[in-house]
Amino acid sequence: AAAGVLLAVGGGQALFDRIEAEHGPVDVGLVQWQSIGYNGVERYLPAGLPLANATTVHEASTAELALALALAAQRGLPDFVRAGDEHRWQLRSFPSLADRRVLIVGYGGVGKAIEARLAGFEVEIARLARRARKDRSLAGEETDVRGLDELHDALAAAEIVMLAVPLGDETRGLIDAAALAAMPDGALLVNVARGPVVVTDALVAELQAGRLRAALDVTDPEPLPAEHPLWSCPNVLISPHVGGDSSAMMPRMCALLLRQIEHVLAGEPP
Repeated sequence: AAAGVLLAVGGGQALFDRIEAEHGPVDVGLVQWQSIGYNGVERYLPAGLPLANATTVHEASTAELALALALAAQRGLPDFVRAGDEHRWQLRSFPSLADRRVLIVGYGGVGKAIEARLAGFEVEIARLARRARKDRSLAGEETDVRGLDELHDALAAAEIVMLAVPLGDETRGLIDAAALAAMPDGALLVNVARGPVVVTDALVAELQAGRLRAALDVTDPEPLPAEHPLWSCPNVLISPHVGGDSSAMMPRMCALLLRQIEHVLAGEPP
């Protein structure tokens, strides 16, 4: 706190209740969220308070995991690990990541970070976001981004689909039965966005049929109950929503907080 201005870190109405109980009424200048996602925060945020999500904190780690999930699924690492647990030498060929057609759905910080990490893997990249536009990659190159109105056509041309969109009205249930049906046989869906971007029952049906594959860091519901059929589906790899949860998180979060405090104290927009 300084000059009557407080930067509150974290989230939830309980945060504001605790601040007021301990310090009395305060002038909160900024609520700094610790997540890159912001779905649901409006339930807790008092009217008129500015909120900043944790841009610059989670993009690198989330993109790393997206790439790790794609590589593991493509090269059969889950099967090799299971065989290794049984001391079996299981010689089997799996598809490469090289030469694949990759569609990145969501071209914000995480989508661009995924693209940057795919640069050395000799893939063909297409990009899709809420609206069609010209944009620039992290390497500074001009890129063509297609809009959501072209989703099904873009899915039909992709062998690997990376989901990196925020959860909102436009993206909830975006990957439904019709969208999944548009994907070619054997295609891989990688979700590092939010679970409800995908209609879980529709994905389970495609996985159980053996037509599609999935590598998921997020699910709906979440945490995924032990009895949920998604666990038992063939061709699925699941990690427990750890995209941004790495050793990079806290140093980057601290650096962001310091920058934001400087902005608030200087009267600048965060």
